[in-house]
Amino acid sequence: MGIVDGLPAHIEKFPGGGLLMTGVNYILNEAKASSMWYMLFGLACCAIELMATGASRYDFDRLGMIFRATPRQTDLMIVAGTLTLKMAPRVKLLYDQMPEPKYVIAMGGCTIHGGPFYHDSYSVLKGVDKIIPVDIHVAGCPPRPEALMNGCVALQNLIRTERLGHDRDRPGLRQLTARQIPGEPPLTRLAPGGALIRPGEIPILRS
Repeated sequence: MGIVDGLPAHIEKFPGGGLLMTGVNYILNEAKASSMWYMLFGLACCAIELMATGASRYDFDRLGMIFRATPRQTDLMIVAGTLTLKMAPRVKLLYDQMPEPKYVIAMGGCTIHGGPFYHDSYSVLKGVDKIIPVDIHVAGCPPRPEALMNGCVALQNLIRTERLGHDRDRPGLRQLTARQIPGEPPLTRLAPGGALIRPGEIPILRS
């Protein structure tokens, strides 16, 4: 079976050529899923696994993924490593500078929920999804390159379900409760910029 035979499309053949008819959603989603350019930055030891995944043994390029050194040319942010409160505003700034549509993968236990620093460290943010929305979580400490590749394939499958004119369903979002923010009502929707955290919760983000 050829590649065209597997497309959700109607093919009308006529002498000298043919006509391929398919949906706009399919074409756009395939283009987005097959060309995820990710931002070149890392925070801690998970970044070593990220580098290994991009090297020749595992080869991100076969998924259409190449790294870019500027957020203005990237579609995907892979947050790899321990995110400290000092670094949190910089990560939020980089996310805000990325053009839409943009996607986020949280790689490793420290990025997802603080990891081993959850109880004993005052300087670590307990989950990157407190400041930016996350599409895919890749668990591990650190995750192996195979796990990160699996997360990227899962993100591609998620992108293929998108529809024009409809908001994305991001099941990985963290819902803050009144207990997490004493004296404040529960947060039920995204704040401007996609943050799931009020600026006052992290002192360094107030400015």
